[in-house]
Amino acid sequence: MRLSVSTSTPRVTAGEPLVLHCEVQGATGPVSLRWWHLPPQQPGRRVPVAAMEQDGTLSLGSAYRDGRARGSLRLQRESSGRFTLVIPSALHEDDGGQYRCEATQRHRGRNWTRKGEAAVTVSSMGLGLQATLRSRLATVTYGQSFELFCQVGASYALEEVPVAVRWLFQPSLPTGPSHQLAQVLPNGTVVWGTAQPHFQGKAQLEKTDTSFRLRIHGALPADEGTYQCEVEVWRRNVLPLGQPAASTSSNAVGIKVVLPESKLQVAAEDSSVEIASGNAAIECRIVFAQNNSQFAVTWYLLPPRAGATPLQIVRANYSSILEYGSEFSSPAQKSRFLSQRVSSNMFQLQILSANLGDQGRYYCVVEEWLWLVDGWYKLGEGTSGRTTLKFELSELQMEKTNHSISAREGEEATLPCRLQGALLPGSRLSATWLQVKSSGRDSALLALQHDGTTEYPEEHLAARLFLRRPSAGDFSLTLSSVERGDAGAYYCQLQEWQQQSEGKDWAVQALAHSGYTQLTTIPPESTVLSRICSSPPLLNFILYLPLVLILLLALAVFCWYCRFRK
Repeated sequence: MRLSVSTSTPRVTAGEPLVLHCEVQGATGPVSLRWWHLPPQQPGRRVPVAAMEQDGTLSLGSAYRDGRARGSLRLQRESSGRFTLVIPSALHEDDGGQYRCEATQRHRGRNWTRKGEAAVTVSSMGLGLQATLRSRLATVTYGQSFELFCQVGASYALEEVPVAVRWLFQPSLPTGPSHQLAQVLPNGTVVWGTAQPHFQGKAQLEKTDTSFRLRIHGALPADEGTYQCEVEVWRRNVLPLGQPAASTSSNAVGIKVVLPESKLQVAAEDSSVEIASGNAAIECRIVFAQNNSQFAVTWYLLPPRAGATPLQIVRANYSSILEYGSEFSSPAQKSRFLSQRVSSNMFQLQILSANLGDQGRYYCVVEEWLWLVDGWYKLGEGTSGRTTLKFELSELQMEKTNHSISAREGEEATLPCRLQGALLPGSRLSATWLQVKSSGRDSALLALQHDGTTEYPEEHLAARLFLRRPSAGDFSLTLSSVERGDAGAYYCQLQEWQQQSEGKDWAVQALAHSGYTQLTTIPPESTVLSRICSSPPLLNFILYLPLVLILLLALAVFCWYCRFRK
């Protein structure tokens, strides 16, 4: 009896069938047949595959009985001596190796056995599996549609295996792992992700044998980010699908969404506003913008001092919510500087009760905002020209001499401010004391109004500031309990007020400001007593030293007395 083994599938991919032939020649009677798998990873081990007895009874090895794994295995006799074994679906690479066929014939009371082997190679479905993602457009404008193509390739025919694709998206501002936009299952069912629900109504998915397409209509800023496709494949001829046999991820493709071009134009001409007293209005005019735009306006002051940096006064966002800069955040400043929209294309900065400290160049920065389905987006901004605020008044006669004084910390200092010359009949004076700040905008400390009321813009200094006024034209400021932080330059500003007519409002007729007084603080004087009190060890030594000396003296007298008596 002779036996030969062959295979018509020497090289297969996981999921493809294995077909093995065993041909027996020279048998004089019925034979029984057994197939074994010899795993290359486990030399010497035999795994029973299938057996056919002489009467045709078929039995399967334990590893091959579950048809859900490799399909329904078949072992059939094609002719008197030719047997064929069909494993419908190779499970994985471990199914490769040698397959042995053993044929047994009983003749003259003895069993005669012949065997042969055939080699099979099983490749993983991940071998050669790759996905490439591309897009014709990397930058799209708001409202434009764009497409992404996921091209899939493998070393086997993808048309013959179940394939699924998962579309992933990472926003331009990452908040964690990529979000699943949608998954197209092998049967064509689409499962939408929940992290980015707005895609469901605007994304179109298409599938061919080896490529997938994602088309997104009406691009929004929220669609900007990185896209990726992930491909999964299953073994053929196996149901239900279960876990995929292999998967691969494509390259990432970035899509940038450009907002509509801003058409904003802001009047950039320089101008000036001259006032004698009272309120001032600075204008900011929009020359052109889109009809459905909203605006945020930020007002700035550039103080007149050379090298000064712009100070933010107040910002009114597109909802008209006000936010004041640090230099204008006190209640007194907030009540004087107001941003208003007086028409569709005109904004005003109202300065109430303007004073010399408000002089400088003002300008606005306008931001154009647009609502784009999913939120507000800034399209652009424009800066206005500079408006110079000036006071056109006659000048009072004041002492303009600069002074330099020193004061010890804890003591008081008097800063001079004196009017020279006479006032017009019926006039009243108001006085404001200011401290020079490094920011370029001087800080008002005390304001004596023409009606006699006193205001303290810096409330924490109110208890230390006094106008003693020994004479009508003397507005010298006394600063009590001088601190180290009080050092700096100070000056006062005087305004002359007159009533326009009986029962009418008062108006400023003239003004002037004094020279600068430079205040230098000196640390408190160090005395012997202060040194003793500031040093606990020294204080204790001085307190206890007399007591110790008295005790020693008493002890000496006692010893002398005892010795004298003896």
